[in-house]
Amino acid sequence: MLAIAAVAILVGTILQRVSGAGVGLVVAPTLTLLMGPANGVLLTNGVTIMSGLLIMLAIRRDVDWRKAALIIPAAAVGVIPGALLVRELPPGWLQITIGLVVLLALATTFGLPRLPHVRSQGGAVVAGAVGGLFNATAGISAPVMVIHAKLSRWEQKPFQATLQPIFMAMGILSVIAKTAFGSFHLATLPPWWMLPVVVGVVLAGIGIGTVLTRWVPPARARVLAITLAGVGGVLTLVRGVLALQG
Repeated sequence: MLAIAAVAILVGTILQRVSGAGVGLVVAPTLTLLMGPANGVLLTNGVTIMSGLLIMLAIRRDVDWRKAALIIPAAAVGVIPGALLVRELPPGWLQITIGLVVLLALATTFGLPRLPHVRSQGGAVVAGAVGGLFNATAGISAPVMVIHAKLSRWEQKPFQATLQPIFMAMGILSVIAKTAFGSFHLATLPPWWMLPVVVGVVLAGIGIGTVLTRWVPPARARVLAITLAGVGGVLTLVRGVLALQG
């Protein structure tokens, strides 16, 4: 289980370094299958905190801090109902919810035609709130951010950089909210020694991803992340349905 989790975190971090997103898309469905929905998403939140912080330090000059300042406070509102859903839903239903969120988000993001140009800053606020909800519930907020980027005509370079502090902040807010509402049990969390292992894997992924940025286009890395997320979403949904039947 640790080896599979490490591979998922490594691949997700590499894709996030190259394209701006990938940790949540790849890691959340994988860890949900391995550890259960509550703990899997919680660990995903932890990984996004570390990956977002470390990648942000590498590309901090391109971060649009004004945009981040609009999105992050709104995310603080969205994580609250997300944490309550994680606490109240049975594991089977929570897995179904996570699977549906992943698949619906991906289908919406990449199935929509060219979207109109929305200049209002309210779009960033809405994206932050919905992204916070999705992040706390399913560990995934990238598709919401991609939709907002399409609507606001957000250029790739600042978008990719600004996602990192947003992902980091959403991860912190999700962990705080779920701790406050008792959305997980401490006794069921992975052992403490997994933390340095995860940090090491994230650092390795950032290093590999930094090298790959010279040859791999962000669009290609994003397609791979979407494919892996879709497979994981389907498996998570099926497992949730089987859990209910069992």
